[in-house]
Amino acid sequence: MPLLGAALVLALWWVGGALLARSTPVAAAFAPWPSLQALGQLLTGADIWMHTLLSLQRVAVGLLLAFVVGVPLGVLVGLSRGFSQAFSPVFQFLRMISPLSWMPIAVMVLGVGDAPVYFLLAFAAVWPILLSTAAGVAQLDRNWLLLARSLSATRTETVLRVVLPGITAQILTGVRLAIGIIWIVLVPAEMLGVSAGLGYFILDTRDRLAYSELMAAVVLIGALGYALDHAARWLHQRWMH
Repeated sequence: MPLLGAALVLALWWVGGALLARSTPVAAAFAPWPSLQALGQLLTGADIWMHTLLSLQRVAVGLLLAFVVGVPLGVLVGLSRGFSQAFSPVFQFLRMISPLSWMPIAVMVLGVGDAPVYFLLAFAAVWPILLSTAAGVAQLDRNWLLLARSLSATRTETVLRVVLPGITAQILTGVRLAIGIIWIVLVPAEMLGVSAGLGYFILDTRDRLAYSELMAAVVLIGALGYALDHAARWLHQRWMH
């Protein structure tokens, strides 16, 4: 069945490209065969792998920053009613702002380079982690917390030995959702003046009018994103098992 779906999408791609090429001849470069040929040439070269590794590095750094910020804030929201009432509206407000709308501000404050990219990726990824963590704490069996308190556990010990182990599945769910969001934001974020990365490569192919390579890069981005999501799902299922 997956092969059937892929074949159907490929057929629609071919038909759509052929119809569009009648009115816009340049659209022929976006057709499946030229694009797949360009993809094969890209995969045999070293440049695309350099761009890919840099993009994956930025994803890892952004995800790590989101994790370091999102998990503690999520635990605070779930455990402290006062903190939740004070800051949950703020978090919900910020969550509804598109990360890409911060691009000009990020460049003005952090300059051109990797720093604004890291900020945008972390800002996009922090919310699913924070909300999933808070939801996990809210669903935690309160008897566990009472038992820890009866054993004279400190607040730090309760968080590290009771709360975090009890909500690991929810945290992993948030991380999986964050990976999907961060991968979508990556390409436009890498158009912020960096000199390498998949987003930069997209702009470079457009400027060179290498439309077959541009479409090949789009296919590669989709394949890499699918692989990342599959790996995250596998880790989540393995932990749940």
